[in-house]
Amino acid sequence: MKVAIVHDWLVVYGGAERVLEQIIDCFPEADLFSLVDFLGERECLRGKPVHTSFIQKLPFAKKHYRNYLPLMPLAIEQLDLSRYDLVISSSYAVAKGVLTGPSQLHVSYVHSPIRYAWDLQHQYLKESGLDAGVKSIAARMLLHYIRNWDARSANGVDHLIANSAFVGRRIGKVYRRNSTVMHPPVAVDKFKLMERKEDFYVTASRLVPYKRIDLIVQAFAQTPERELVVIGDGPEMNKIAALASPNVHILGYQQFDVLHDHLQRAKAFVFAAEEDFGISVVEAQACGTPVIAYGRGGALESVRLPGNTHPTGLFFDEQSVESLHDALTRFEDSPEQFTAADCRMNAEKFSAPRFRAAFGRLVNTLIERSSALSGTQRTGAERPEENREEALRLVR
Repeated sequence: MKVAIVHDWLVVYGGAERVLEQIIDCFPEADLFSLVDFLGERECLRGKPVHTSFIQKLPFAKKHYRNYLPLMPLAIEQLDLSRYDLVISSSYAVAKGVLTGPSQLHVSYVHSPIRYAWDLQHQYLKESGLDAGVKSIAARMLLHYIRNWDARSANGVDHLIANSAFVGRRIGKVYRRNSTVMHPPVAVDKFKLMERKEDFYVTASRLVPYKRIDLIVQAFAQTPERELVVIGDGPEMNKIAALASPNVHILGYQQFDVLHDHLQRAKAFVFAAEEDFGISVVEAQACGTPVIAYGRGGALESVRLPGNTHPTGLFFDEQSVESLHDALTRFEDSPEQFTAADCRMNAEKFSAPRFRAAFGRLVNTLIERSSALSGTQRTGAERPEENREEALRLVR
């Protein structure tokens, strides 16, 4: 079989690129496509050349590729994949919109439907200063166009894979399609278990509004008896620094060794975002560190609460200082209920080898089913998502 792998854009090595890396390992002979390729850290591509779109050659694309969002639907449709039998897209924007024919199998791993075009539109516009005025009207018209295109492009995918049950519900809401849940791979083997914990909390994230690092810093600023370490950099650095009190230590961006050391030694990892999955939550547990997280989004799927066997953390119900304070108090009242061994055991469920095994099994099953249907016209009843229970069994 000829296999093509399509990724939105290759600019930085992040969570989506970790998934791409494992997909490439599953299909090492595949050809790789992306809207643009300006990636510096290229080990994840396994030496593969990248076939890019016309956006790659447009002015200032390297730094301002996102400004070409209006052209991205057109650009992704111009990638010629007609000679491939299997197309795998890794999509959080437009990659799933590649054009495929009835004799091709298209499997899409969806990190999320385009967040800023769907349920997070109003939050995005507000944070970008586009909630009023002429520019706001233009932005809303663009996002309306993107929504229409995004919904239509989902019809060209034979099987959708969601990176969490939370994203699966979003897929069901906006595309009216079923999906198979397959959590993203976490490099658990790079994080080492440490039993001994010290008297401080840690959070690590890019400092952008939706991560709500400001909320965490405010909560600790009001409780000077608790120590917090913040690792990360981003547009909100100045705002976060202004909120910090002497018990809050902002380290900025740090190399992996420093991050790893703090995740190992911290008494708990604090997480306040509503994430699609939240890889950092699993990384902390891989170090044997329990988690105090906002109880929405993907964290619900990676943290085990007290009352379950082998609990690994607590949730707070609202993105508020008061709710976080309550969770911190509950954690400190009975820290002995969480063990480093339980945290590590839970994290290992999300390891890269497990992801590769599950992804390979599922895609191979879909290939076999597609081959069985070759030469016949697929009907709605024959679409792969109708066999969702079988697919879920294979993933498990």
